[in-house]
Amino acid sequence: MAARMIRVMVADDQAVVRAGIAAVLGGESDLQVVGQAADGETAVALATSLAPDVALMDIRMPVLDGLQATARIAAEAPGTRIVVLTTFGLDEYVFAALRAGASGFLLKDAEPARITDAVRVIARGDALIDPAITRRLLDRFASAPDPGRAAELDRLTPRETEVLRHVARGRTNAEIGVSLGISPATVKDHVAVILAKLGVRDRLHATISAYESGLIRPGVD
Repeated sequence: MAARMIRVMVADDQAVVRAGIAAVLGGESDLQVVGQAADGETAVALATSLAPDVALMDIRMPVLDGLQATARIAAEAPGTRIVVLTTFGLDEYVFAALRAGASGFLLKDAEPARITDAVRVIARGDALIDPAITRRLLDRFASAPDPGRAAELDRLTPRETEVLRHVARGRTNAEIGVSLGISPATVKDHVAVILAKLGVRDRLHATISAYESGLIRPGVD
């Protein structure tokens, strides 16, 4: 059976960069570039009208920057998942992008194969951040606790809270199942409920919620 076509939008204010990324993606049999935008406002309009599976979003763009555009797309086109693709690797940008609703963060100097693989990872519902910054990022979220996040965790059952602890430690469904004595399918069901109750898109954002709420503390749990 043929693989499902993944529909992608590319937003970057530099025409050469935008065309280059589109060419890389378009060379893959399972990826289709359905739209290109030179500014954030156009990116939002295309995302809401075309409903791409994945949007590759630059940060520094005219009219509306990539972080603002990401927040609007996350709210207005929730079916579109966003990968922030930029030359800026500062933690501050990563932090802001994830708060805005991005599910991935890659630098523009990533190898073409890394970019195409990232699109596939994000399209199937996972999240992706360069491993070199993941720990610093989670420490940053943990250092800025949000009382609202702690209240949100009250919605979870004791078992769901247990599962979230394991998710936040980076464990797979299979590993969680072994630890809790349940099947991976049951873990998957629990994770789906946790995401819905917390109002988050993926395991990464659930992990952020766990750190922000104080459920998980770096160097302790």
